[in-house]
Amino acid sequence: MPLYDYRCEVCGHRFTARHGFNDPAPACPACAATEVKRVILAAPTFAQGMLTLAGDSRRASKEQLQDKWAEETPKLRKKLVDKLGEDVVNRSAPTLNKKYD
Repeated sequence: MPLYDYRCEVCGHRFTARHGFNDPAPACPACAATEVKRVILAAPTFAQGMLTLAGDSRRASKEQLQDKWAEETPKLRKKLVDKLGEDVVNRSAPTLNKKYD
């Protein structure tokens, strides 16, 4: 089950709760109020459609992103070649032809 972050609308207390996606929001553990709002405190970083997870996944440097791109591009290219063929990949996605050494 996923963890969700909440803030109580009554007392302002922030807390984390683990429950199913369709389950109702829990009551505030500090004041027992049911008026709680889910908040998003962090989100994954995306770079050009790729989940980076480079660096600390929040403030990745340009070099870390380039390294991650160099690591993921050959895998993506292989999947596309296996599915579509070499000619289609060369014609439609020429940026995937760069050699990363």
